[in-house]
Amino acid sequence: MKLKFMTVASKQFNNEVLRAHNEYRRQHGVPPLKLCKKLNQEAQQNGSGLILLLSFKQCLLRTGQEVADRWYSEIKNYNFQQPGFTSGTGHFTAMVWKNTKKMGVGKASASDGSSFVVARYFPAGNVVNQGYFEENVLPPKK
Repeated sequence: MKLKFMTVASKQFNNEVLRAHNEYRRQHGVPPLKLCKKLNQEAQQNGSGLILLLSFKQCLLRTGQEVADRWYSEIKNYNFQQPGFTSGTGHFTAMVWKNTKKMGVGKASASDGSSFVVARYFPAGNVVNQGYFEENVLPPKK
């Protein structure tokens, strides 16, 4: 499926995604992220680097909060007793990765009418740093 990065993520949408990320990160006791203009551009232009995709049909107008909520919901599949990368938890672990400092957001549309939200994180952690999950993916504070 070919993606066309024509649907530009608005500043408001990007800020919603960032705000939701930082609310979740606060629950895990990790520092907030900053939006990075360069990462936004890269995510928007070609989705290079660490990409997290959320597919949805264009008729469903999703807010940045809903996108972040959907990614974060993978926490239910994450085992804090056995930390590490598992299929189905990559969005969640990327969101709360303690050593990540910046993020970028992009939107794309596909030829079949689906839309995608792309997030890019720097430094990326949950894929390249196997074995570091214990210190970077902290359980939520009670």
